[in-house]
Amino acid sequence: MAKRIEVSDLDIYYGAFKAVEGVNMTVEPRNVTAFIGPSGCGKSTMLRTLNRMHEVIPGARVDGKVMLDDQDLYSSDVDPVAVRRVVGMVFQRPNPFPTMSIYDNVASGLKLNGVRQRGVLDTAVERSLQGANLWNEVKDRLNKPGGSLSGGQQQRLCIARAIAVEPQVLLMDEPCSALDPISTLAIEDLISELKEQFTIVIVTHNMQQAARVSDATAFFNLAGQGKPGKLIEMDSTQKIFSNPTEKATEAYITGRFG
Repeated sequence: MAKRIEVSDLDIYYGAFKAVEGVNMTVEPRNVTAFIGPSGCGKSTMLRTLNRMHEVIPGARVDGKVMLDDQDLYSSDVDPVAVRRVVGMVFQRPNPFPTMSIYDNVASGLKLNGVRQRGVLDTAVERSLQGANLWNEVKDRLNKPGGSLSGGQQQRLCIARAIAVEPQVLLMDEPCSALDPISTLAIEDLISELKEQFTIVIVTHNMQQAARVSDATAFFNLAGQGKPGKLIEMDSTQKIFSNPTEKATEAYITGRFG
Protein backbone atom coordinates (compact mmCIF):
# COMPACT_ATOMS: atom_id res chain seq x y z
CA MET A 1 0.00 0.00 0.00
CA ALA A 2 1.63 3.24 -1.17
CA LYS A 3 1.88 5.92 1.50
CA ARG A 4 1.73 9.71 1.68
CA ILE A 5 4.78 11.56 3.05
CA GLU A 6 4.28 14.79 5.02
CA VAL A 7 7.39 16.84 5.88
CA SER A 8 7.00 19.65 8.43
CA ASP A 9 9.53 22.34 9.40
CA LEU A 10 12.46 20.07 8.59
CA ASP A 11 16.02 21.27 9.22
CA ILE A 12 18.85 18.90 8.27
CA TYR A 13 22.30 19.10 9.87
CA TYR A 14 25.78 17.69 9.36
CA GLY A 15 27.26 18.36 12.78
CA ALA A 16 26.84 22.09 13.43
CA PHE A 17 26.32 22.88 9.73
CA LYS A 18 22.70 23.31 8.66
CA ALA A 19 22.53 21.77 5.17
CA VAL A 20 18.82 22.21 4.47
CA GLU A 21 16.38 24.55 6.21
CA GLY A 22 12.65 24.78 6.81
CA VAL A 23 11.24 22.20 4.39
CA ASN A 24 7.47 21.70 4.30
CA MET A 25 6.11 19.38 1.63
CA THR A 26 3.59 16.68 0.84
CA VAL A 27 4.52 13.73 -1.37
CA GLU A 28 1.40 12.05 -2.72
CA PRO A 29 1.02 8.26 -2.95
CA ARG A 30 1.17 6.55 -6.36
CA ASN A 31 2.87 9.60 -7.82
CA VAL A 32 6.40 10.38 -8.96
CA THR A 33 7.85 13.46 -7.25
CA ALA A 34 11.08 14.91 -8.68
CA PHE A 35 13.61 16.93 -6.65
CA ILE A 36 15.54 19.34 -8.89
CA GLY A 37 18.04 22.14 -8.27
CA PRO A 38 21.71 23.05 -8.65
CA SER A 39 24.52 20.92 -7.21
CA GLY A 40 24.92 21.29 -3.45
CA CYS A 41 21.41 22.58 -2.78
CA GLY A 42 20.47 19.60 -0.60
CA LYS A 43 18.31 17.48 -2.94
CA SER A 44 20.05 14.18 -2.16
CA THR A 45 20.37 15.09 1.53
CA MET A 46 16.62 15.73 1.61
CA LEU A 47 15.96 12.43 -0.16
CA ARG A 48 18.05 10.50 2.37
CA THR A 49 16.11 11.93 5.33
CA LEU A 50 12.98 10.21 3.98
CA ASN A 51 14.31 6.78 4.99
CA ARG A 52 16.77 7.88 7.70
CA MET A 53 19.81 7.13 5.52
CA HIS A 54 21.01 10.65 6.37
CA GLU A 55 21.79 9.66 9.93
CA VAL A 56 24.27 6.90 8.99
CA ILE A 57 26.74 9.81 8.59
CA PRO A 58 28.36 10.60 11.96
CA GLY A 59 26.99 13.82 13.47
CA ALA A 60 24.06 14.03 11.04
CA ARG A 61 20.63 14.78 12.48
CA VAL A 62 17.30 16.41 11.71
CA ASP A 63 14.85 18.70 13.48
CA GLY A 64 11.20 18.64 12.42
CA LYS A 65 8.88 15.86 11.31
CA VAL A 66 8.75 13.30 8.52
CA MET A 67 5.40 11.51 8.62
CA LEU A 68 4.59 8.37 6.63
CA ASP A 69 0.81 8.51 6.74
CA ASP A 70 0.32 8.77 10.55
CA GLN A 71 3.74 7.38 11.58
CA ASP A 72 6.51 9.81 12.62
CA LEU A 73 9.63 8.21 11.10
CA TYR A 74 11.91 10.01 13.57
CA SER A 75 9.96 9.06 16.69
CA SER A 76 12.25 7.64 19.42
CA ASP A 77 10.46 4.27 19.31
CA VAL A 78 10.91 3.78 15.53
CA ASP A 79 13.69 1.47 14.33
CA PRO A 80 15.64 3.04 11.39
CA VAL A 81 16.16 -0.43 9.86
CA ALA A 82 12.38 -0.95 9.85
CA VAL A 83 11.97 2.44 8.15
CA ARG A 84 14.33 1.37 5.35
CA ARG A 85 12.28 -1.77 4.74
CA VAL A 86 9.21 0.40 4.15
CA VAL A 87 11.06 3.18 2.29
CA GLY A 88 13.42 1.53 -0.21
CA MET A 89 16.27 3.26 -2.04
CA VAL A 90 18.02 2.97 -5.40
CA PHE A 91 21.34 4.78 -5.71
CA GLN A 92 23.07 6.78 -8.42
CA ARG A 93 25.41 4.02 -9.55
CA PRO A 94 24.14 0.47 -9.88
CA ASN A 95 25.37 -1.40 -6.81
CA PRO A 96 24.42 -5.06 -7.09
CA PHE A 97 26.44 -7.48 -5.00
CA PRO A 98 28.80 -8.31 -7.89
CA THR A 99 29.80 -11.88 -6.98
CA MET A 100 26.35 -12.84 -5.69
CA SER A 101 24.00 -14.45 -8.20
CA ILE A 102 21.17 -12.53 -9.83
CA TYR A 103 18.73 -14.67 -7.81
CA ASP A 104 20.51 -14.04 -4.49
CA ASN A 105 20.78 -10.30 -5.20
CA VAL A 106 17.00 -10.05 -5.42
CA ALA A 107 16.40 -12.42 -2.49
CA SER A 108 18.99 -10.81 -0.18
CA GLY A 109 16.61 -8.40 1.58
CA LEU A 110 14.03 -11.12 2.12
CA LYS A 111 16.66 -13.43 3.60
CA LEU A 112 17.82 -10.65 5.92
CA ASN A 113 14.21 -10.40 7.08
CA GLY A 114 14.20 -14.11 7.93
CA VAL A 115 12.50 -15.57 4.84
CA ARG A 116 13.99 -19.01 4.14
CA GLN A 117 11.31 -21.02 2.30
CA ARG A 118 12.54 -21.68 -1.24
CA GLY A 119 9.06 -21.47 -2.76
CA VAL A 120 8.41 -18.05 -1.20
CA LEU A 121 11.80 -16.79 -2.38
CA ASP A 122 11.30 -18.18 -5.90
CA THR A 123 7.94 -16.42 -6.20
CA ALA A 124 9.29 -13.13 -4.84
CA VAL A 125 12.37 -13.18 -7.11
CA GLU A 126 10.28 -13.80 -10.24
CA ARG A 127 7.69 -11.20 -9.25
CA SER A 128 10.36 -8.58 -8.52
CA LEU A 129 12.31 -9.22 -11.72
CA GLN A 130 9.03 -9.06 -13.66
CA GLY A 131 8.26 -5.79 -11.88
CA ALA A 132 11.68 -4.42 -12.87
CA ASN A 133 11.17 -5.52 -16.51
CA LEU A 134 14.20 -7.79 -16.24
CA TRP A 135 12.74 -11.30 -15.96
CA ASN A 136 12.75 -12.17 -19.67
CA GLU A 137 16.40 -11.12 -19.99
CA VAL A 138 17.73 -13.11 -17.02
CA LYS A 139 15.29 -15.98 -16.29
CA ASP A 140 17.65 -18.55 -17.85
CA ARG A 141 20.74 -17.35 -15.97
CA LEU A 142 19.58 -16.58 -12.45
CA ASN A 143 22.69 -18.30 -11.06
CA LYS A 144 25.06 -15.94 -12.93
CA PRO A 145 26.72 -13.12 -10.95
CA GLY A 146 24.87 -9.81 -10.73
CA GLY A 147 28.08 -8.12 -11.86
CA SER A 148 27.85 -9.92 -15.23
CA LEU A 149 24.91 -7.77 -16.33
CA SER A 150 25.14 -4.53 -18.33
CA GLY A 151 24.91 -1.20 -16.49
CA GLY A 152 21.24 -0.70 -17.31
CA GLN A 153 20.41 -4.28 -16.33
CA GLN A 154 22.33 -3.87 -13.07
CA GLN A 155 20.26 -0.80 -12.21
CA ARG A 156 17.04 -2.69 -12.92
CA LEU A 157 18.40 -5.53 -10.76
CA CYS A 158 18.89 -3.01 -7.93
CA ILE A 159 15.29 -1.86 -8.42
CA ALA A 160 14.14 -5.51 -8.30
CA ARG A 161 16.14 -5.96 -5.07
CA ALA A 162 14.49 -2.85 -3.59
CA ILE A 163 10.92 -3.86 -4.47
CA ALA A 164 11.35 -7.52 -3.41
CA VAL A 165 10.76 -6.59 0.25
CA GLU A 166 7.53 -4.81 -0.82
CA PRO A 167 8.27 -1.27 0.38
CA GLN A 168 5.60 1.42 0.25
CA VAL A 169 7.93 4.20 -0.92
CA LEU A 170 10.80 4.02 -3.42
CA LEU A 171 13.54 6.67 -3.37
CA MET A 172 15.81 7.04 -6.41
CA ASP A 173 18.94 9.21 -6.27
CA GLU A 174 19.81 10.05 -9.89
CA PRO A 175 19.16 6.46 -11.00
CA CYS A 176 20.04 7.14 -14.66
CA SER A 177 23.11 9.36 -14.35
CA ALA A 178 25.55 6.49 -15.00
CA LEU A 179 23.50 4.96 -17.84
CA ASP A 180 23.40 5.29 -21.63
CA PRO A 181 20.30 6.82 -23.33
CA ILE A 182 18.65 3.45 -24.15
CA SER A 183 19.06 2.18 -20.58
CA THR A 184 17.83 5.55 -19.28
CA LEU A 185 14.65 5.22 -21.34
CA ALA A 186 14.09 1.70 -19.96
CA ILE A 187 14.41 2.99 -16.37
CA GLU A 188 12.07 5.94 -17.09
CA ASP A 189 9.45 3.57 -18.55
CA LEU A 190 9.86 1.36 -15.47
CA ILE A 191 9.36 4.33 -13.10
CA SER A 192 6.08 5.15 -14.87
CA GLU A 193 4.90 1.56 -14.33
CA LEU A 194 6.07 1.29 -10.72
CA LYS A 195 4.11 4.36 -9.59
CA GLU A 196 0.95 2.24 -9.85
CA GLN A 197 2.20 0.43 -6.72
CA PHE A 198 4.61 2.78 -4.96
CA THR A 199 5.12 6.36 -3.88
CA ILE A 200 8.26 7.36 -5.82
CA VAL A 201 10.67 10.24 -5.16
CA ILE A 202 13.48 10.83 -7.64
CA VAL A 203 16.44 13.23 -7.55
CA THR A 204 17.55 14.25 -11.04
CA HIS A 205 19.78 16.86 -12.68
CA ASN A 206 18.05 16.15 -15.99
CA MET A 207 15.25 18.67 -16.54
CA GLN A 208 13.81 16.68 -19.46
CA GLN A 209 13.73 13.57 -17.29
CA ALA A 210 11.89 15.39 -14.49
CA ALA A 211 9.37 16.70 -17.03
CA ARG A 212 8.89 13.24 -18.56
CA VAL A 213 8.52 11.02 -15.50
CA SER A 214 7.21 13.11 -12.59
CA ASP A 215 3.75 14.25 -11.51
CA ALA A 216 5.07 16.83 -9.03
CA THR A 217 8.37 18.73 -8.93
CA ALA A 218 10.15 20.35 -5.98
CA PHE A 219 12.83 22.96 -6.76
CA PHE A 220 15.61 23.40 -4.20
CA ASN A 221 18.16 26.22 -4.23
CA LEU A 222 20.96 27.70 -2.12
CA ALA A 223 20.50 31.09 -0.50
CA GLY A 224 24.26 31.70 -0.88
CA GLN A 225 27.70 30.24 -0.25
CA GLY A 226 27.74 28.44 3.10
CA LYS A 227 23.98 28.92 3.52
CA PRO A 228 21.50 26.05 3.84
CA GLY A 229 19.54 24.77 0.89
CA LYS A 230 15.83 25.61 0.79
CA LEU A 231 12.74 24.32 -0.93
CA ILE A 232 11.84 27.27 -3.17
CA GLU A 233 8.73 25.92 -4.83
CA MET A 234 6.76 22.69 -5.21
CA ASP A 235 3.84 22.15 -7.55
CA SER A 236 2.57 19.94 -10.33
CA THR A 237 5.31 19.26 -12.86
CA GLN A 238 3.23 20.88 -15.59
CA LYS A 239 2.95 24.10 -13.56
CA ILE A 240 6.63 24.15 -12.53
CA PHE A 241 7.83 23.72 -16.11
CA SER A 242 5.29 25.99 -17.83
CA ASN A 243 4.47 28.73 -15.35
CA PRO A 244 6.49 28.60 -12.10
CA THR A 245 5.59 31.07 -9.37
CA GLU A 246 9.16 31.95 -8.34
CA LYS A 247 11.65 33.75 -10.59
CA ALA A 248 14.50 31.54 -9.33
CA THR A 249 12.62 28.44 -10.46
CA GLU A 250 12.09 29.89 -13.92
CA ALA A 251 15.76 30.91 -14.16
CA TYR A 252 16.91 27.40 -13.25
CA ILE A 253 14.53 25.58 -15.58
CA THR A 254 15.37 27.84 -18.52
CA GLY A 255 19.11 27.29 -17.93
CA ARG A 256 20.03 30.79 -16.82
CA PHE A 257 21.86 29.33 -13.81
CA GLY A 258 22.69 26.00 -12.22
